[in-house]
Amino acid sequence: MRLPPYNNFPRISDNKVLLRQIQFSDIKDIIEISFYDSIQATSLTQAIEMQAKINLDYIKGNSIHWGIADKSTNKIVGTCGYYRGLNKGEGELGCVLLPQYRRKGYMTFAMLLAIEFGLNNIGLTRIRAITTKQNERAIKLIEKLSFIKIADLGDNEVEYEIRHDLNVTA
Repeated sequence: MRLPPYNNFPRISDNKVLLRQIQFSDIKDIIEISFYDSIQATSLTQAIEMQAKINLDYIKGNSIHWGIADKSTNKIVGTCGYYRGLNKGEGELGCVLLPQYRRKGYMTFAMLLAIEFGLNNIGLTRIRAITTKQNERAIKLIEKLSFIKIADLGDNEVEYEIRHDLNVTA
């Protein structure tokens, strides 16, 4: 396995999106989707503090958190990354998208890139995704990406997984 941090922060892209490191100048645009430990930022100061914690988690090798940039503008439209379990050969993949960019394909492309990176570069054998049962769009996306439901969790959540030996297609 190749755990973070890397000599250079991984930048991965396709025709639509670029997964890249979030810069200080990006934070003001993503306050509403800035989270840490399931707590949402309510101010620029709080979003900056959360991003500092996220960056420290990366340096410690515990996570990797990308900004999802529109490839044509380099503007951050969302975030995704692995947040837990890397040292066990698995990762919990999470994502969030600014409302005005939903239903335009950004998250599908970003998640495919993140899954491929997790399996082929980090060497993960299992990727987990957890969402609420009411988040129908997230469930639809997760299932489209070949995740399989494995558990109903407390607090009205559901857990999905994909394993290295399963085929990932959208």
